[in-house]
Amino acid sequence: MTELTNYITNDFKAIDSQESVATVQDFFSETSFSHFPVVENGIYIGCVASNDVETFDYQKNIDHFKYSFEGFFARKSMIWLDVLEVFAKNHTNVVPILNEENIYVGYYELEDIVKFFHETPFLMEQGGIIIVKKNVLDYSMSQITQIVESNNGKLLGLFISDSDVNSVQITLKISLGGMNEIIQTFRRFDYEILSEHNEDNYLNILKERSEYLDKYLNI
Repeated sequence: MTELTNYITNDFKAIDSQESVATVQDFFSETSFSHFPVVENGIYIGCVASNDVETFDYQKNIDHFKYSFEGFFARKSMIWLDVLEVFAKNHTNVVPILNEENIYVGYYELEDIVKFFHETPFLMEQGGIIIVKKNVLDYSMSQITQIVESNNGKLLGLFISDSDVNSVQITLKISLGGMNEIIQTFRRFDYEILSEHNEDNYLNILKERSEYLDKYLNI
C-alpha cells in the first residue's frame, strides 16, 4: 500500500506573502482550491481562503490581509485519519504539511487523501460493518477489539464516526468470525447496535414477535 506521505505535493508553490492580491486572485480563478498556504521568508504563516481573496483590494500585497489567514496544518508524521480530520474541521480541500521542525514541506489535496482511504484494508478487503454506540465514559477501544477477537473475528479497522457529550458512535469493519456472536457479545457489554444485520438473531426474533403481535391485534 502507498505511504500517505507519497501524496505530499508541491505542484504549486506556496504563495509568498509579498505577492500581489491580483496575482493570488488569478491563481484561485485558475484552480479549484478552497485555500492555499502562504509563506513569509520560507516560513508558513497560514492559509488564505479563495472566498476571502475575492474581497481584498487587488492593488495591495497579500500580507496586508494576514488577519484573515487560517492557521491549520498537518504534521508529516500524522496518520491519515488525523489528516482527514483537519480537512473536515476546516472545510478545506488543501492542507499544508509541516515537518517536526515546523518547516513547510508541501500540501495534501483532499482528493488524494480520499484515494488513499479507498486503498486501505478498511475498504479494500471483504468484511462486514458494525456500528455500535455507548456512553462516552464507558467505551474502550481495547474492549471492542477483545470482543471481536474473542469471537474469532479479525478487526480490519475502526473509527469514531459520531460523538456528543454523552455518547460515542464507533464504526468497525470485521472479517472472519460469526457476526451474530460478535453482535450478541457487544450487547452483553451494553453496546447499542445501530447497524442492521441479517445474521442478528436477536433482531430477527424481535421482528418475528412484532409481526405475530400485529397479526394477533388485527384478528
